[in-house]
Amino acid sequence: MDLGTLAFFVIGVVALVVGAEGLVRGAARLAARTGLSPIVIGLTVVAFGTSAPELAVSLGAAFADEPDLAIGNVVGSNIANVLLVLGLSAVVGGSLVVAQRIVRIDVPIVIGASVLVLIFSLNGVIGRVEGFVLLGLLVLYLVWTVLGAIRDTSTSLVVEYTVALDHEKLRASSPLTDLGFVVVGLVLLVIGSQALVSAATDIAVQLGVSQLVIGLTVVAVGTSLPEIATSILAAARGERDLAVGNAIGSNLFNLLAVLGATAVVAPNGIAVLDGALTIDIPVMIATSVACLPLFFTGYVLDRWEGAVFLVFYAAYVLWLLLDATEHGLRDNYATAMIAFVVPLTALTLGVIVMRELRRRRTVREAAPTVTAPADASGD
Repeated sequence: MDLGTLAFFVIGVVALVVGAEGLVRGAARLAARTGLSPIVIGLTVVAFGTSAPELAVSLGAAFADEPDLAIGNVVGSNIANVLLVLGLSAVVGGSLVVAQRIVRIDVPIVIGASVLVLIFSLNGVIGRVEGFVLLGLLVLYLVWTVLGAIRDTSTSLVVEYTVALDHEKLRASSPLTDLGFVVVGLVLLVIGSQALVSAATDIAVQLGVSQLVIGLTVVAVGTSLPEIATSILAAARGERDLAVGNAIGSNLFNLLAVLGATAVVAPNGIAVLDGALTIDIPVMIATSVACLPLFFTGYVLDRWEGAVFLVFYAAYVLWLLLDATEHGLRDNYATAMIAFVVPLTALTLGVIVMRELRRRRTVREAAPTVTAPADASGD
């Protein structure tokens, strides 16, 4: 890999991260000036901003006729958001708090959206009609969530972006400055996406691996840097409930907004090759499913569970490298994972859920029964 390509890749990642941050700050402040509530801003502007790098790269890859990079970026980012982002956050910050809403609503919706993407991919392409369906589901989800959040005045969804809505900072800045943040952010996103797609394509050629593998690894991690930074900083600062919501919310936006918009505007839709269809998308679904039993246990993600996530992410990346290079250990590695690791993991998750259910039942049975006081009149 030559230094020019590596420098181009780094420039692309930095431009994406800085551009997304500028877009979020400028747009959030402009929205706040209009009187929109922080909840609405968080569910729209902030949600879009954290997924803006994935959207920019996927759109750029689609128009550059690099479909492997487009689908690999989204699928790889979603896998990294769970295994890498949450894993690092739990290890760095300790146990992560998981809101009950995430377990009961958001994770099941992410699983459903992931399965829907798998179904749409069975014919080898996610077309324009499927893209409109994904965008329509996104609109329904946002409307439903915003209405629910407005009714629940205790909900705080944008604590990590409070600085962007602070009244003192609003008075210190001007609408023109905020608009400048938005324009510069969008420009940097375009420049960063083009640089990253170009560099990733060159890296794939130089290393002799497919663009799908590059999209699933280096590009996916690069575009997930905003989520990585936000979640780890939130966990380190003690705001441990923000880390999980940030990662899960980003996954849902990637599936519905990024894939949906890319499929709608791409000239030939998003081509999905057999490798992504048979391995990577199922792995993405499996990581989302694995969140349910782990989040369910006391509504926390413990440090040891975060370490397990990191181990699994390393194992997944190792498989990608062995498969891409057709290494002699590839078949043995696949056999070991399918025959031993996956069943053992499923069994462990099942035991965890059973123990948690038994514990909760014991707590309910031990709870004192409250009886109504007798009528003092004797009637």
